[in-house]
Amino acid sequence: MSKVMNRLGRPAATAVAAVVLSLTASGCMTVHGELEIVPTTTKAQAARALDTFVSAYTKAERTYDRSADAAYVTGPLAAIDTAKLKAARKLNPGGNKNPRPLKLTDVKYTIPKKAGWPRWFVVDADNNRFPDYRWVMVFTRDDVSEPWAVSYLTLFRDGKVPRFKTDADGFGQAVDNDAGGLAAKPSALSRKYADYLDPKSGGGDAFAKGASTTEWLAARKKNVSRPGLVTQYIDEPLTSGDYAPVALRTADGGALVFFTTRRYVKQTASPGSDLPAINVGVKALMKGDAKQSAMFGYVSNQAALVPPKGSAGSGIDVLARVEGITSAEGS
Repeated sequence: MSKVMNRLGRPAATAVAAVVLSLTASGCMTVHGELEIVPTTTKAQAARALDTFVSAYTKAERTYDRSADAAYVTGPLAAIDTAKLKAARKLNPGGNKNPRPLKLTDVKYTIPKKAGWPRWFVVDADNNRFPDYRWVMVFTRDDVSEPWAVSYLTLFRDGKVPRFKTDADGFGQAVDNDAGGLAAKPSALSRKYADYLDPKSGGGDAFAKGASTTEWLAARKKNVSRPGLVTQYIDEPLTSGDYAPVALRTADGGALVFFTTRRYVKQTASPGSDLPAINVGVKALMKGDAKQSAMFGYVSNQAALVPPKGSAGSGIDVLARVEGITSAEGS
């Protein structure tokens, strides 16, 4: 079952055949081949990256200063993080008066082997924020000179994180975004999901039943036209650069795919009717005055279990979804 929460609140360069030689700090010469399939990092380096992120993320939540964690978040998390901190800082210029440092425990790392850039790995951890959920994050970077940054941050109900396929050395298997053999290519999942959620023409059996699929679509259809209020939905795929999907092979032959969508929700009140109440956090982001209509923009990152192509089952299962409002405009 998925859960929606507001923030708790790179394009790869073309691989070249040339081999690059570099000297390590110890003076030993190592060979880095852009086409060579190698682990994206080590467990020790991944652990350091996680510690750095937790420290920066906690500081940003304490100070409401975007610069505190700007180097360590990217993609959909950065979009959500930026808007949340902007609104919070406007409402509380002095920062968070009751900060709660983030603590992650029972940490599990899945480090895939892959060629070229970007490099990435997945962290699955318990937390002190939501006791029934685990944080599952994707750390990524485009170059060895860059810090590791979290692009995807999702919440999985405890016990719902799938088992990943690993080799004899414990490394995971990255799935190419255009790989076949799955019910949907990772590169196509964002568009497929956006189309599915269209109240006018969406639906179908591509996705399994759940809170982020059948139930959400049913609620949208119900809300499209209510007495005194019209609601319009526009969903768009986000698939390039920092928003590119990431896929990791699961033990059953399928893949867990992290992907991003963006949506706009416009609410228009009929003459003599009022718009639904807008909370103070959203008002802090709003441009204009919402007298008759309001347009809200959201960025949403999902993690979906995509089964092998042709397998019997209930379709693509959206296991987790975290979204945040990123813009608001009234008229």
